[in-house]
Amino acid sequence: MLLKTLIFNSMRMLIFMTLHGVIPMSTGLNPWEVALKQLDKAAKAMNLDPSLHAILAKPKRILEVSLPVKMDDGSIKVFTGWRVQHNDARGPHKGGIRYHPNTNLDEVKALAMWMTWKTAVVDIPYGGAKGGIQVDPHKLSLGELERLTRRYAYAIAPIISVDADIPAPDVYTSPREMAWIMDTYSMLKGYPEPGIITGKPLEVGGSEGRNEATARGLQYTVEEALNVLGINPKGATAAVQGYGNAGYFSAKFMHELGMKVVAVSDTRGAIYNPDGLDPEAVLEHKKKTGSVKDFPGSTPLASDPVEGNKKLLELDVDVLIPAAIENVITKDNADNIKAKIIAEAANGPTTPEADDILFQKGVLIIPDILANAGGVTVSYFEWVQARTREWWDIDTVRQKLRAKMTKAFRDVYNKHNEMKIDMRTAALVLAVGRVAKAMEIRGIWP
Repeated sequence: MLLKTLIFNSMRMLIFMTLHGVIPMSTGLNPWEVALKQLDKAAKAMNLDPSLHAILAKPKRILEVSLPVKMDDGSIKVFTGWRVQHNDARGPHKGGIRYHPNTNLDEVKALAMWMTWKTAVVDIPYGGAKGGIQVDPHKLSLGELERLTRRYAYAIAPIISVDADIPAPDVYTSPREMAWIMDTYSMLKGYPEPGIITGKPLEVGGSEGRNEATARGLQYTVEEALNVLGINPKGATAAVQGYGNAGYFSAKFMHELGMKVVAVSDTRGAIYNPDGLDPEAVLEHKKKTGSVKDFPGSTPLASDPVEGNKKLLELDVDVLIPAAIENVITKDNADNIKAKIIAEAANGPTTPEADDILFQKGVLIIPDILANAGGVTVSYFEWVQARTREWWDIDTVRQKLRAKMTKAFRDVYNKHNEMKIDMRTAALVLAVGRVAKAMEIRGIWP
């Protein structure tokens, strides 16, 4: 009986950790296979040249590195890291670096491909790349984390440069790690090079507006989606799954548009108030208590956090914003989704099977490669500023971001209407088409 109880409790904890991003859920979906399936779907829709399709289905370069790090106790531990460069037909490779115990090569390859499409869909002159280290950063001291980061920067230095590959933060990395990478690279070169990486602190060449960029870009696409559906944001409703950086800012910006944010969630639960929640007050509550749950004036969607997050996705709202982890909207719950608009702040929250179901239901999805492209767009702005050594104020950054995101939404929406295809496929057709055209014009040499 005791053994059964221990197993049951362990499984509950596993599911809880999985839902909230501590480990990825085993859905049977390999991210690289999903990325290839999406490419195949777009290629078929646009009748892509098979030769170009074959090139795009493989990364240009894969670097795997062994990272020996001296630990605080004097021992040496060896970590594995990757930098995958998918395509640079339209400009330098661009993509974040993630630290996670379950990161693997297939995940990094998929993310690199998605970055190629993301930069193309918002039409910035970049290609796609991604980096990762298989590590649980929470188990490292600050000194160990810095030594690991600098070792990784040294290991990938031969294939990155301000004109070839510009990394950025991702899961469990932050401006702090970006500053270490910038410093390491600058020491190797013998001069400061703030343009080698983006997402840095302002004091060493970062950009105004970078912290809010993902959600701010999402806001601009949501405004366009509401407009094409004839929904007045004043009095419209929204629910946000996940209350990290992207989730909090998404809730805040929806609230500023006049929408009622009726539900939000985090690792410990989901809360609901039909009259709307104040995102700032919820954030303050989370800072004090460690969670959004038990926020005064709200009710829990369920006593169990897994069930609460599931119920949040199925609320009858105008805008649903998945801002947590991948594969939360699947063929098993897609029929229960009642939102009119799904704006994907997270990467890959909707599976291919769910896409088909939601398209048939008439749900307008703003796909991740469009909805959350504000981050890479402002990263591009940061890179431009670093190259010119001329930094912009927040109003300039927002103005330029709105112009990029608004045009990108309209381009995708027009392609969606023109070809009578779902928004994700439309975004991919647009992005793949731009990359393929650049490859065709440049040719294959030698």
